[in-house]
Amino acid sequence: MLFMFQVGAVKASTWLVVGDSLSSAYGIAEEAGWVALLRKHMASIDPDVQVVNASISGDTTFGGVERLPTLIDQYAPSLVIIELGGNDGLRGFNLKKTEENLRQMVRLVSKSDAKVVLVGMQIPPNYGPFYSRRFAGLYKEVADSENAALVPFLLEGVAEDQSLFLEDGIHPNEKAQPIILRNVLNALK
Repeated sequence: MLFMFQVGAVKASTWLVVGDSLSSAYGIAEEAGWVALLRKHMASIDPDVQVVNASISGDTTFGGVERLPTLIDQYAPSLVIIELGGNDGLRGFNLKKTEENLRQMVRLVSKSDAKVVLVGMQIPPNYGPFYSRRFAGLYKEVADSENAALVPFLLEGVAEDQSLFLEDGIHPNEKAQPIILRNVLNALK
């Protein structure tokens, strides 16, 4: 069940979600994805907030760094939710470069005077304990040092339940989307 929260310091206008397949509703109806649920939720409590989904399946932090300046210019958002990095981790990208890209995106958003929420991700343990721990820690490090709000793990309450995934075992199904939305809303409170 969705819950109400106060928008607080975020000025009502455009909220921009920049993410990958987890935010672009990969494999499910777009209106069932967590971003569409966020849009519906916000319409019920503040119709002046427009939620724009600029997520692209397969995107990485490299793509996010390239796309974000244009998106900020185009939408002039008051809030940007950055949900990127999972594909970097799954592809074994250099963690230092992924961290630099996340930091650069947070700074671009902050420079535009918008609020930023960084969405954390984890990767499967088969990447080795060092890489997996370091990857998961990137988000907290960047959020803490850049004074950004953090969703510690987007798939909290989902990752451990295979019934909440599509047949590919990677992408959450429709039943998982309200749980994912709750994780994001907790950071927006």
